[in-house]
Amino acid sequence: MTSPSFRVAALLAALFSFVAWPAAHAQESPPPAPEGPWHGTIETGGQQLTAVFHLERDEDGALTATMDVPQQSASGIPVSDVRAKADSLRLVVGAIGGVFEGARTPNGSIEGTWKQNGVTAPLVLEKGAPKSSEASAPARPQTPEPPFPYDTEDVRFESNAAGVELAGTLTMPEGEGPHPAVVLISGSGPQNRNGRVAGHETLHVLADALTRRGVAVLRYDERGVGKSSGTFAGATAEDLAADARAGFDFLRQRNDLGKVGLIGWSEGAIVASMIAARSGTPDFLVLMSAPSVPGKALLQEQSARIAEAQGAPPATLDSIRAAQDRLLSAVAQAPDSAEAAAQIRQVLSERQKSEKTIEAQIQQYTAPWFRYFVSHDPRPALRKVDAPVLGLYGANDLQVPPQQNAAPLREALSGNPGTTVEVLPGLNHLFQPAETGLPSAYRQTETTIAPKALQRIAGWITERMRTGSGDAP
Repeated sequence: MTSPSFRVAALLAALFSFVAWPAAHAQESPPPAPEGPWHGTIETGGQQLTAVFHLERDEDGALTATMDVPQQSASGIPVSDVRAKADSLRLVVGAIGGVFEGARTPNGSIEGTWKQNGVTAPLVLEKGAPKSSEASAPARPQTPEPPFPYDTEDVRFESNAAGVELAGTLTMPEGEGPHPAVVLISGSGPQNRNGRVAGHETLHVLADALTRRGVAVLRYDERGVGKSSGTFAGATAEDLAADARAGFDFLRQRNDLGKVGLIGWSEGAIVASMIAARSGTPDFLVLMSAPSVPGKALLQEQSARIAEAQGAPPATLDSIRAAQDRLLSAVAQAPDSAEAAAQIRQVLSERQKSEKTIEAQIQQYTAPWFRYFVSHDPRPALRKVDAPVLGLYGANDLQVPPQQNAAPLREALSGNPGTTVEVLPGLNHLFQPAETGLPSAYRQTETTIAPKALQRIAGWITERMRTGSGDAP
């Protein structure tokens, strides 16, 4: 992702929470300011994150700023309040509940603290942009490089939603077919066909591993991304299901393919189960890090677990859960966006003083995707799925915690004899080897997807196609 979308799995928001925190008072007049880029390092949860602030003046001379966190592929996060004086700087990033306060030093740096989720960390800002995080990132040995031992074809297909044509890549195994095939459905946020997340090409690595093992794979640019038409902004899981279903239909129409399934990752697992529940046509499903509780409960647990891994004390965790419960209840229960905005404003006004910050958060909470996700319960669709299902979780996943989601997935699929649900030890949300599971570590991990996860998925699919059995292998 190239901008903060505040979606679930692909959000990669280790540092970010949907909790409203106090903001600064509005700036009365633009004082002398350190305009230009500034960067520093925040140590959180045993990880180091680079924070980059871009300060500039608008046409009216008012000082504005945005924030980047390169390790999380997040850029352009609006700084909702800027207060600069000759000897100090205060930046309030209301969208993520963060505040920087620092004093200028004789050597030209700005030395201070970053506060978020009840955690305070030292932060020293230096003038200028940082060196490219990609240059210092670990190698990505799993990223596929040609020549490939399989055929690659650029394809286009019309979505079942009006006005959207999707562009993708179909990889076909060598040898005589028909081959089993899958459509890859990515997680939250606008993603291209390679599923680039935190410097990793997740879908490309998955597609390569499967195709080398005899499975044809379709991966595509999501609407409004890459070579696909349409607009991603405002799309909900319903819209994305129409796109993914079109990819499935495209594969079904080919006479060189056999059984066709869906692999959904995070929110993509929700989309996959929606398609299977409504059409009954996929021959199998692989659900990776599948949310299996309502979005409201998932977001509350996600925020609390990430904050806990960052070192937040128990009292702060209770505060996070309480604040999220009030905000997300307003989002989920309001009959329309206008009423939701009114209720959210009432909650935020108790903690926020900056009207600009309140308005920014209201826009996030009332966005169509967010309202849909918070209210959506995946379980009714899962109960209707009768195709064989492999559900996988990483034991250290903090974004879709298996402690919260694995058991409900098993329960929802309990009437399906072809169900296997497993929790793979030592892996995070991206199925990388991980100790803490913090999203901030995704970029710094060399492995894109652990071989044991790739082997389990490929082995399950090929065994399923070989036996043709509804029983779990």
